[in-house]
Amino acid sequence: MKLLFTSFAIATLFGGTAFAQTNQNAYQQGSPASGQTVTLPAIFPAPVSIELGKGAFALGKSVSLIVPSGTDTASVSLVRRLLTSAGVETITTAKQLPPVLDRPYIVLGTTDGAIVQSALKRQGIVPENNIEGYTVSSEIANNGVLITLASHDADGLFHAVQTFRQLLTRPFIPTLVIRDHPAMPIRGTIEGFYGKPWSMTDREKHLNFLATVKANTYVYSPKDDPYARDRWRDAYPDATLAELGKLVAAARKNYINFVYAISPGPTVCFSDSGDLHTLERKFKALRAIGVRSFYVALDDIEYTKWNCDLDKATFGPSGAEAAGIAQAKLLNQLQAHLKAIDPTAPPLIMVPTEYYDAKESPYKAALRKNLDSQVVVQWTGTDVVPPAISVPDARAATKAFGRKTLLWDNYPVNDYGESTGRLLLAPYLKREAGLSAELAGILSNPMNQESASRVAVTGVAAFGWNDKGYDGERIWIAAARELAGGDEQATAALLTFFDTQHMAPTFGSQPWQVQAPKLKVMLDGVRDAIANGSDDTRHQAIADLIQHAAAFAGAPDIIRSGTVDTAFAQEARPWLDAMQLWGKALQLTAAGLQAADRGSIAAERYFANAKRFAAQATAIRSIPGATRFDGPIKLADGVLDEFITNAPTFIGFTSGEGTGIAEK
Repeated sequence: MKLLFTSFAIATLFGGTAFAQTNQNAYQQGSPASGQTVTLPAIFPAPVSIELGKGAFALGKSVSLIVPSGTDTASVSLVRRLLTSAGVETITTAKQLPPVLDRPYIVLGTTDGAIVQSALKRQGIVPENNIEGYTVSSEIANNGVLITLASHDADGLFHAVQTFRQLLTRPFIPTLVIRDHPAMPIRGTIEGFYGKPWSMTDREKHLNFLATVKANTYVYSPKDDPYARDRWRDAYPDATLAELGKLVAAARKNYINFVYAISPGPTVCFSDSGDLHTLERKFKALRAIGVRSFYVALDDIEYTKWNCDLDKATFGPSGAEAAGIAQAKLLNQLQAHLKAIDPTAPPLIMVPTEYYDAKESPYKAALRKNLDSQVVVQWTGTDVVPPAISVPDARAATKAFGRKTLLWDNYPVNDYGESTGRLLLAPYLKREAGLSAELAGILSNPMNQESASRVAVTGVAAFGWNDKGYDGERIWIAAARELAGGDEQATAALLTFFDTQHMAPTFGSQPWQVQAPKLKVMLDGVRDAIANGSDDTRHQAIADLIQHAAAFAGAPDIIRSGTVDTAFAQEARPWLDAMQLWGKALQLTAAGLQAADRGSIAAERYFANAKRFAAQATAIRSIPGATRFDGPIKLADGVLDEFITNAPTFIGFTSGEGTGIAEK
């Protein structure tokens, strides 16, 4: 799918008056509409820097690639596929740039190659030297075009191609220089929720998605995988191991670090060498299918009791401090084992039993004192589901755990009671710019619904890439457009739906994001116009409400029409069903207000039918077993339902004729 942006986010498409000249032996140059200006492209995640040049160009039908030997084949293959999708019919190869360009040339490779260095020097560009960093540049030269995709490493080259993918969605590519690198070294998701795990198909789709948002990490940690938690001592069946191997290969193809997590905490004996060797054997089997990064989850367990008498004899009476010492011993042994086998492997990751808040405690002090400094510690913020995370919060966590922590952000996960009946589709907000200096990285814990999770995960990945340049609302729009396949009408329908699922709960009674803010502004405006406006203002507000209600009621059919990712529509089915009914209730409410405004007794009938549809919508429940807690669907609750309930009191009505607006 193509990543585009809404018309109200980008004023014009690329255009301009300065373009590469054509000749009969070069490519066919397109021409934008007269009077359009070359504008800065919107790239997501936001690059560190992007400088617009003068002019723009279309690639035409023929392009030459210059690829130094040893260049990553996955990135080269992806460039070829993207060019073909963009309408390029002939892709030739060349060994070096000619002195005079006569067509589009694309130089692709890392900056240690002479050809790439020469291309950058020709354009006067200093190469990007940060890990995962890249440079994308384009210029019009002679009768051709030079595009350079250069990087510090193979990962960076893959990210450069993802940026090029976004540029190719435009009819005209501007001349520009993009220099970019990630702010956080670890960015991605942890499939760490309770309830129905993702299918292997969901996971593979998710890995493909993560690549498009420049994430680099996926942690396999479904709580309901018995071989990773309840039966962690048992070997995986060969068939399951083979399926996991396919996922590891898909991750490698997308430059995603596949991290395998095991949760032995409920039954492990920390001082038993047999349990240590069992973990080592488990990791060995996973290394055989290509896994290089491992994780031990010690969350959601009791540390006030030992699982074996040997731990009591080794560490003394159970308790928080003793648990910290015992956990550190086991983790240190695993870390040493992993490094002895593969010195270049990423360090072991762990989530502690006290994984939330940054308050000093005997447990944290024991980990800080005893845990190998290379082991990465995860932390969920100031609470299990924190309403906000600030730079001082992260500094406090660094002090408490003795290292920069890897943020496990429990958003948009919906496996806890307060999230029952909800999809969590609000933008990713209230994480402070500057956290990149205080964290080792950031991982989102997504929902049981993989496709729907992408709305928030797109924001998490963009924040991890460039927290200081992050704009949550713009990323939210970009995520909607990606799911909509670039279709304007479907994007608008999705954003209307997202607004009804904006409320982000915590473990307490106060949500950290409010419900349906855009709908509330609209409905509050109608109420204010009825209460305080002139006759003309009131009439217009009701007319606007009728129009908005029609769009609201029609949004589910647009989302289901096939343009939007079909998996999203399937996962959201009961919410879309409820939205359609609520939309009918809103249409009837608007009709009732218009009838009442005209003094018609038909208003009473409209309001009664609105109440009937609202009751039907309220009765719809979530898909059984899809999430940890089933329950009634919640949609714009506290906003839409209250407006429909109270609307009959807004205008008095005694007599008159009906409005003629359909009730069915």
